[in-house]
Amino acid sequence: MSEARWQALWLRNSLRRGGMARLLWPVSLVYGALMALRRGLYQMGLKQSHSVGVPVVVIGNVVVGGAGKTPTVIGVVNHLKTQGWQPGVVSRGHGRQSQHVVLVHADTALADSGDEPALIHRRTQVPVCVAAQRVAAARALLAAHPEVNILVCDDGLQHLALHRDVQIIVFDERGTGNGWLLPAGLLREPWPRETKTSASDLVLHQRRDDTPNPALIRAPGVPVFGAVRRLADHAVGPTGEQMSLDQLRGQRVTAVAGTARPGVFFDMLRARGIEPAAEVGLPDHATLPDYAALMQDSSITLLCTEKDAVKLFPTLIDSPADQRPQVWAVPLELTPDPAFFNALDGRLERLKSRA
Repeated sequence: MSEARWQALWLRNSLRRGGMARLLWPVSLVYGALMALRRGLYQMGLKQSHSVGVPVVVIGNVVVGGAGKTPTVIGVVNHLKTQGWQPGVVSRGHGRQSQHVVLVHADTALADSGDEPALIHRRTQVPVCVAAQRVAAARALLAAHPEVNILVCDDGLQHLALHRDVQIIVFDERGTGNGWLLPAGLLREPWPRETKTSASDLVLHQRRDDTPNPALIRAPGVPVFGAVRRLADHAVGPTGEQMSLDQLRGQRVTAVAGTARPGVFFDMLRARGIEPAAEVGLPDHATLPDYAALMQDSSITLLCTEKDAVKLFPTLIDSPADQRPQVWAVPLELTPDPAFFNALDGRLERLKSRA
């Protein structure tokens, strides 16, 4: 069975308590016990959470697979800038090939930074640092950029070594799936959460603009806000040129996505009136060799996500136009309820004296 078919089968069972989910349920009990033991070690003080001297906002999810964490990080960072903060971002850089601490710059190799940190840096223009341990990334970033007075942690909700002041928990239209832990369900930890920290929680439940408004996730004692994800009205080329999505309707295009759930991107294109002649779903954090066959076909017009573009655009700029495909990235826009940012600002206001 191919990896894509296996993932599709697992996802269907993770959204309902089907036969495969029931077979995997005993394994999920073992997983849950190990997670509980790890949480207990922190609660008893046998493992320590480290403060880094500035407020920390962790943005993560309790479900696996592309719930909208990266656009949330970008949206929150850009909002913090408008409020007078000087944010930085730390990440593990999933999918990168190196393990050392890396301060991300425009020319940093993706093998060193990872695709999502590179995208975050490009979209926010704030300092970004990646390391195998988020505490090490935070300390290195603050040492290199002492002007930074708040850190946003890309992912890391279950990694408690970095002390956090606010946690933003992201859900998408899948909600909590079938309510079971991995691998029988989608959950990385029980929901409602059992982890007790001093941090203030906010839940951001996202939906696509082409789908009905779902009932918001249940989170006793935690404020829950909605958000809408939509594709931008334009696509962006390798040198920053723009094309209206309307111009792409009716054209023969190939869509590619190296994300946790490629089908979501393809569905959103169709909702905007673009019917790809071919759809190529690649593994999350796909590397350049995964795109090789597509990049050798100069006859196609390729539509991709911004996450793909951080890998593809640098190679296109250096190659002759008649020897490469036309490649356009379609940005993803996230619009939270206005009350979400009001709630975040309220929680951060009392932390300003520490910054």
